[in-house]
Amino acid sequence: QVQLVESGGGLVQAGGSLRLSCVASGNIFSLDFMRWYRQAPGKQRELVATIGSSGSTSYEDSVKGRFTISRDNAENTAYLQMDSLKAEDTAIYYCNAYLTTLEGGSRLEGPHDYWGQGTQVTVSS
Repeated sequence: QVQLVESGGGLVQAGGSLRLSCVASGNIFSLDFMRWYRQAPGKQRELVATIGSSGSTSYEDSVKGRFTISRDNAENTAYLQMDSLKAEDTAIYYCNAYLTTLEGGSRLEGPHDYWGQGTQVTVSS
């Protein structure tokens, strides 16, 4: 069983910062892409940032220069450092991991997408 657990959300004033964490655990054989998505009320879920296993990154245009995604491969953890937060960044932030699992000690399964439960980020203006 694979679990993704996000933490670090909360309430912050505009211009402030938050750091989100996402820890992946379970029978993980290899962890490829890790991504952060967000969903604001009444809107579709959107991709915010992506980091590959080698550390390559990409960002949605509205967060470029303000958000930084990083990862610790030894800990199967991804981070999203969010600076200069704006009211429009308010959303539930979800972690996504594209990974391969080891089943029964010998069989590889995947890669497949896994999701965390989400963490609320609220930015007051």
